[in-house]
Amino acid sequence: MAKTQFPEETPSFTPVLAMEEASRCLLCLDAPCSKMCPAGTDPAKFIRSIRFKNVKGAAKTIHDNNPLGAICARVCPTEHYCQKGCSRSGIDKPIDIARLQRYATDMEEAFKMKVEKPSLYKGKKVAVVGSGPAGLTAAASLAKLGYEVLVFEKEWKAGGCLRFGIPEYRLPERVLDHEISRIESLGVKISLFSPVNDVEELRKHYDAVVVADGFGLGKTLPLFEGNKRAITAVDFLKKAKKGRVKPYDHVVIVGGGDVAMDVATTCKKLGVAQVSDVVYETFDEFKASRAELELARKHNVSIYDGFVPVSTGRGGIVSFRHRKNEIELKLKADLIVLAVGQTRAEGGLGEPKDHDNVFYAGDIVEGDKTVVYAVKTGKEAARRVDAYLGGEAR
Repeated sequence: MAKTQFPEETPSFTPVLAMEEASRCLLCLDAPCSKMCPAGTDPAKFIRSIRFKNVKGAAKTIHDNNPLGAICARVCPTEHYCQKGCSRSGIDKPIDIARLQRYATDMEEAFKMKVEKPSLYKGKKVAVVGSGPAGLTAAASLAKLGYEVLVFEKEWKAGGCLRFGIPEYRLPERVLDHEISRIESLGVKISLFSPVNDVEELRKHYDAVVVADGFGLGKTLPLFEGNKRAITAVDFLKKAKKGRVKPYDHVVIVGGGDVAMDVATTCKKLGVAQVSDVVYETFDEFKASRAELELARKHNVSIYDGFVPVSTGRGGIVSFRHRKNEIELKLKADLIVLAVGQTRAEGGLGEPKDHDNVFYAGDIVEGDKTVVYAVKTGKEAARRVDAYLGGEAR
C-alpha cells in the first residue's frame, strides 16, 4: 500500500470564522483555560489577540510559551485541558481553542512571520537525547535561554513519536518539519543517526544533559506472545507511515486509547474491509478522546466495549469475554494490533531522576503521556538545567 499521505480531517478556520469564534470568548480576567494548559500556552491571551486582529501577536504568544504550538493545535486532547476550563461551557459550548491556535500558527507559517529570535550564546553547551516532543521543547527552551544545544536522534529523521507514531491525517509531516525548522533557526543543531548508549560519555563533553528518550517500545500481552499475526500499535503505525501495511480483510485491535483509535482509522483509510476494536473499558470509562472516538466511528470501525481477550486459536481466531456480562465474542483476524500501552526500550539511559548534570523529560517522567504534557516536562527540564548552570543565560 502507498505511504499514508492523507489530508487533515479537520479543516482550518478561515479568517472570518476565526474572528467569529474568537469573538465568543468572554475575555475572563483570570482565565481558567490558561490555568489548565499543561504547557502554559496561555489561550486567553492569544485568543484576545486574534479577536483584535493581531494574528502575529497571537502566534508570538503561542510560540513564546509552547515551541510546538502548531503541533499541539492538532494533537492535544483539549477537552481534557484548556477547553474543559472554558467559562463559555456554562452558556453553550467551549471556545474551539485548538482550531484558533492552529489558525494563528498556520498564518504564521503562510506569511513567514518571524515571532522569535535566537539568543546570544553564553558559553554553555547542553546535549539533548531524543527529538520527540519533550526533547525538541527542551532544546528550543534552552536555545532561547542562550545555550548551545545539540540534539542526538537515533532515527533518520527528527520528531520521535510525532514523526513515527501520529498519522498524517492528524499531524501532516509538513507541519512537523516546519516546527523543527523553526526550532533549528533558534540555533539548535540536530544530529541524526546518532544513538546514545552512554550518558557518562556525554557528560564529559557537555555542561548538562537532558534525557528524553521516550517510551518507544510497544507493550504486548502474554496471550499474544509468539503469535505471528500480532503486532504492537507502535510497530504498526511505523509501518503504515512507510507504506508497508498489507491489504488485510479484517484487523482486530486490542485497546481503547487514542493510539488504538489512530490504528483503527488508519486501517480504514488504507482500505481494510473490516476493522474491529475490542476495548477493556466500557464506553463510560473510555480513555480515547471524544474526537478520536468519533473519527473512528465516522469511518465505520466496529467497537466492542468491556471485553478482555481470553484465548487464541488456529486461523486467527481470538476469543474475548465481557467483564461484566456473560457474553463471549469470537473474531477471526488477519492481523491483531495490540494498543495496550508503551514502555521504555531496554537499556534506557538511567533512572528518570535528576542527578549531577543529567536531567530527564518526557514519557519517562511521571505524568500524563500526551504531547502537551511532554512539552510541559521539556520546559521544566530546561528551567532545571538553567538553574543548575547558574542561570548565566538569563
